[in-house]
Amino acid sequence: MNTLTRQPVRLLLVAAALVAAAAHVPVIGPHLEEAPYMGVLFILLTTACLVLAGVSLTSSHLAGPTLAGVVCGAAIIGYAATRLVAFPQLADDVGNWLEPLGVVAVVSEAVVVGAAVRLLTGGRDTAAAGSPVTRKDAGAAAARR
Repeated sequence: MNTLTRQPVRLLLVAAALVAAAAHVPVIGPHLEEAPYMGVLFILLTTACLVLAGVSLTSSHLAGPTLAGVVCGAAIIGYAATRLVAFPQLADDVGNWLEPLGVVAVVSEAVVVGAAVRLLTGGRDTAAAGSPVTRKDAGAAAARR
């Protein structure tokens, strides 16, 4: 995947990270009151999503998208954990899979993870000019050697 084809994927990752951050803002206050540790985790997650979106947008390095994928992947695991196991002060979340902001957050986080994976793996099967390399092309090139 060349620079031009990576750009839309990078922009998708940035947009999804911003949506993930925005989805957590309305629930920070209530969680700081009822389960302060989760409220603090939401603040950290929101901050991380905003910072990593900025880094991913302004830098061509893959560190931003990689970290964004890891952070959002961890957030998805955390969401699933709170829906499966009663966490302290959050027992009412068990089984509440379709909480609207939770769904928005998980979908946007999944998009971040998918975009990060695409950015990290997309360049391995491309030619120097940026055109996709098929298995047939790769086999023919190997046979010529």
